[in-house]
Amino acid sequence: MGAIRGVRRWRHNPLWRATDRHEAWVTLGALALLTVGAPAAGWAAGALADASLQREVAAQHAERRATAATVVGGPPGARRFTGDPDVTSGRTVVAAWRAPDGSPRTGEVTVVSGSGAPGSPVRIWTDGAGVPVPPPMAPGTARTHAVLGGIGAFLLAAGCVEAGRRLVVGRLVRARYARWDRAWADAGTDWGRAGTGSGEPEPHGGR
Repeated sequence: MGAIRGVRRWRHNPLWRATDRHEAWVTLGALALLTVGAPAAGWAAGALADASLQREVAAQHAERRATAATVVGGPPGARRFTGDPDVTSGRTVVAAWRAPDGSPRTGEVTVVSGSGAPGSPVRIWTDGAGVPVPPPMAPGTARTHAVLGGIGAFLLAAGCVEAGRRLVVGRLVRARYARWDRAWADAGTDWGRAGTGSGEPEPHGGR
């Protein structure tokens, strides 16, 4: 509000040029967008991303199921699927489990390091056909991604506003300099000479 009162106070100042007025309003508009528009854009983007990711999380939890399996062989040496959502590393073993229709299945799964002895139980994730799949995304992880997306949208919006402000102000400054150049050119070569505009003839060398 203080900035707006300052603009109003300067509007009647004889030194207040049109470009100064335009530049002030551009700055005020950019400030409003930075304080209101950019946060709103970040919140909207984060909310949309969170809603989309939560739907994806729900779909993954509906399509994938935790299945009890039993290790039946040693590791073939390749990592394939993480059997537990809390596991960040592990080793691949051959395990046996049953599909939702009750049919037996055998395949490679990844288990926690040190827990892949033959005969030991392990939890894996499978789809509706009983095929091993990665674990579903956790709701908290999805929300973290949404928050990061909202922050990114806020920063992008703020950067666009600042870039637009700099572009407009730069054009106003160039226009101001151009008018100054024209004013100096219109003043002519007699600008600043003694007697110019005084109405008195210049002396011509003595009495």
